[in-house]
Amino acid sequence: MSDGEEKNKIRIEHSIAAGDYLKAGGASNDIKETLKMIGIPPNITRRAAIIAYEAEMNLVIHGGGGNIAANIDDKQIEIVTTDHGPGIPDVALALQEGYTTANDNARSMGFGAGMGLPNIKRNSDVFNIDSEVGKGTTLKAAIDITK
Repeated sequence: MSDGEEKNKIRIEHSIAAGDYLKAGGASNDIKETLKMIGIPPNITRRAAIIAYEAEMNLVIHGGGGNIAANIDDKQIEIVTTDHGPGIPDVALALQEGYTTANDNARSMGFGAGMGLPNIKRNSDVFNIDSEVGKGTTLKAAIDITK
């Protein structure tokens, strides 16, 4: 590594299956436990765990499955999800608390309250959604750990 380059980099990546509620939460728990193990402060770990869980559940419920990755270095925790699902037709609407497109199955299990994206945004220092209808969505959320 050259001078000025991050010395401590960790990448955690999981493939998430659509509709797999039995395994849902496993990837976000892995991210949370890794952050705890490497000594990230509890308040930052909690924020990252919320982001990862909500993003993972969006892959299970809405995105047709996909990938979640956490990139951790000396400056930030970045959580990225990608899917090839239906895309989000109106991102501004999807960011409104209580708005949901969750199906009856998800709702019957207590999911789909319309708080996923708002919770992700609220717990992020940097938040970006790139979505195209018919092609899928990429979500990036980052937390600055130098503050």
